[in-house]
Amino acid sequence: MDLMKGKKGIIFGVSNTHGIAYGIAKQLHEAGADIAFSYAGEAMEKRVRPIAESMGAKLIMSCDVTKEDEVAAVFKEVEKVYGKIDFVVHAVAFAPKEALMGRFIDTTKDAWDTALGVSAFSLVTVAKYAEPIMNEGSSILALTYLGSILSVPSYNVMGVAKAALESAMRFLAVDLGPKGIRVNCLSSGPVKTLASMGISGFSKMLKAAVLRSPLDKNVSLDDVGKAGLYLASDLSSGTTGEVVYCDCGCHSAYASAEEMDILGSAE
Repeated sequence: MDLMKGKKGIIFGVSNTHGIAYGIAKQLHEAGADIAFSYAGEAMEKRVRPIAESMGAKLIMSCDVTKEDEVAAVFKEVEKVYGKIDFVVHAVAFAPKEALMGRFIDTTKDAWDTALGVSAFSLVTVAKYAEPIMNEGSSILALTYLGSILSVPSYNVMGVAKAALESAMRFLAVDLGPKGIRVNCLSSGPVKTLASMGISGFSKMLKAAVLRSPLDKNVSLDDVGKAGLYLASDLSSGTTGEVVYCDCGCHSAYASAEEMDILGSAE
């Protein structure tokens, strides 16, 4: 498939072969895209570099997205290596582990600032430095989750951060639209990743997703990767300012028939 042949871009947030960012990178690469990779510090390099090299990356660079000078340096190097680019994938999120346990009301100011800084404001910084080197018709894609609009047990401050991310996406879509740059969020169902395993009770979230899904299953990495390919490619040329769900319908269902049966039997 040559859907992305001649297209160039960068992905922030690939950390291993089990994550959503990797699923998107794989689909982009197989469709012919030329991808640059960033990684979060030396500790992550040994994980990211083999993945990037397997996809023929011409640029593999460290970047702390909370540091504006590092983001600026990455895009300066991207322009040197690739010239103008066609897509940016923002797959960066973090909150202290203790903030993903217990009650949301106990969230500390430091945890709040960290979660929103890394997971939401970084999209603004990335978009700011990407804008000057993006072609007309290009795409910026950020990853979100249903916890942005619903209270999900133990997701806590990350839900607030994802809500901020989605709101920022809409404002960025308006700012960048006149230049022909689309900005969207992809809301995936729960996927067993390195990051998700830090969420208390995540295994229950996986089971709940299957129970709630109209398709009676949870999403696969390929499912989400293909949705990411759609949003990064010209196939989504008329889509911007949107949260696109790839969660087997979980976001659309109040409760499954099985859940209703369980509740009915408890009466």
